[in-house]
Amino acid sequence: MNETGRPQDDVLSNPRADRVRKVAQLAGRPARSKRREFLAEGPQSVREALVLHRKRLAAGEPGIVYEVYASESCLDRHPDLETLAEGTTAFLATDEVLAAMADTVTPQGVLAVCGFLDVSLETVLDAGPRLVAVLCEVRDPGNAGTVLRAADAAGADAVVLTASSVDIYNPKAVRSTAGSLFHLPVVLGAEPGELAARCKERGIGVLAADGGGELNLDRLQDQNAARRLGAPAPDAGYALESPTAWLFGNEAQGLSDEELALADHRVAVPVYGAAESLNLGTAATVCLYASARSQQDVGALQS
Repeated sequence: MNETGRPQDDVLSNPRADRVRKVAQLAGRPARSKRREFLAEGPQSVREALVLHRKRLAAGEPGIVYEVYASESCLDRHPDLETLAEGTTAFLATDEVLAAMADTVTPQGVLAVCGFLDVSLETVLDAGPRLVAVLCEVRDPGNAGTVLRAADAAGADAVVLTASSVDIYNPKAVRSTAGSLFHLPVVLGAEPGELAARCKERGIGVLAADGGGELNLDRLQDQNAARRLGAPAPDAGYALESPTAWLFGNEAQGLSDEELALADHRVAVPVYGAAESLNLGTAATVCLYASARSQQDVGALQS
């Protein structure tokens, strides 16, 4: 035993060991899909994974963290991780082993092997969501993770990715969510037409974020603010406080004509400077927060 009380004999030190290679395979989609497992890397992601794992176990549900690997120096810096990992299959590992397992060039000293988290579209819709982010043909893992993180921060109820979008379990996507992947339901492989139809059946408006949209996001927010203050306001075309699913398109092409046709309205985020447009992550954040603010305002008035 060392001075921390951790068993030194159990430290994984061979970066070519079978266990190490098996974990490293999860950087690739074939292994993830076959085993329905993915990697959470870094203290923040692993912390959120372990918190969710413990909540699920406490609720009598299956856990989602299968294995945890950490260096002693990381546990010294983040002692809460050691506490959270109690009861899981956890291993001490050298920096060389963690580097061999991790997808990053400079590992952060801890990673976890987790089970897939995605749920069905039916599960999300049955819960009566008020705000949903839909990623249509979003291919970049960093962008997908950023939008998921923004959706979490805005209090969205779910994130949906179409079948042609990036694998959200891609290590870069998982890192980009900064732990938000473990906070809200995610639906994978959705078909846009079916999604839009089922949302409308349940009274959920479908808005397309589109630079050439006929509605102006600022005017929609002004309409909501006037209503909140009891002042008269011209109809801007849509009540932002309504349950809403926002469609966000591909980084380069935006939403296709077919996807735009699925929306009740196309909404433009006004650009007041010389920039041609906003990038996907920024546009999605602005749209989601606009809806979230409107919904919060109405909720406060009704309480």
